[in-house]
Amino acid sequence: MKENDYYKLRKKMIEEQLIPRGINDKSILEAFLNIPRELFVSSQMKKFAYADRPLPIGYEQTISQPFMVALMTQLLHPQKGEKVLEIGTGSGYQAAILCYLGCEVFSIERIKELAEIAKKRLEEFNFKIKIKVGDGTLGWEEFSPFDKIIVTAGAKITPPPLLSQLKEGGRLVIPVGNLYHQELMIIDKKEKDKYIKNNAGGCVFVPLVGKYGYET
Repeated sequence: MKENDYYKLRKKMIEEQLIPRGINDKSILEAFLNIPRELFVSSQMKKFAYADRPLPIGYEQTISQPFMVALMTQLLHPQKGEKVLEIGTGSGYQAAILCYLGCEVFSIERIKELAEIAKKRLEEFNFKIKIKVGDGTLGWEEFSPFDKIIVTAGAKITPPPLLSQLKEGGRLVIPVGNLYHQELMIIDKKEKDKYIKNNAGGCVFVPLVGKYGYET
């Protein structure tokens, strides 16, 4: 498939999957048009890159469906120049979207092989991003506080370190629930230990593994 063919598929994805479901932030739609999702999946999966569903990326992990990535990004409301912590680098697609939007991204991935693949992909875009291998439920204290935090795996609780590393006035978007179903939560930190929580609806993610998540 030629590059122009993928571009047409991106336009179709935006017009048929994103806009009709309420993704209306122009900068986010622009990011989805300009970040080639096919580069963040395996060669065998490229033909399905713009399908309305999650795709396997190896190591029992997935790249979320385009709409879910767009929804979480819109709920996060990232602004240019903000420091964003991402828990679960995966293939690097969500990080690429955030970088395109002008954020300084810090991403944690527990699976070394995925982190290395994502790092190599993202370097090709010259994006400003730091990736480390580790327990995402512990956050990244060294670079805290963060303006925004996004968690791309299903948590059984909101990890306390993530709340403490969130800036006052900051926002955390995280799926919380059990292994089979979660609710997409938006948590706004008003001041120390004071939060406003909103539920954006049901979702299903792979488990968040770590000290404050599920065991390996």
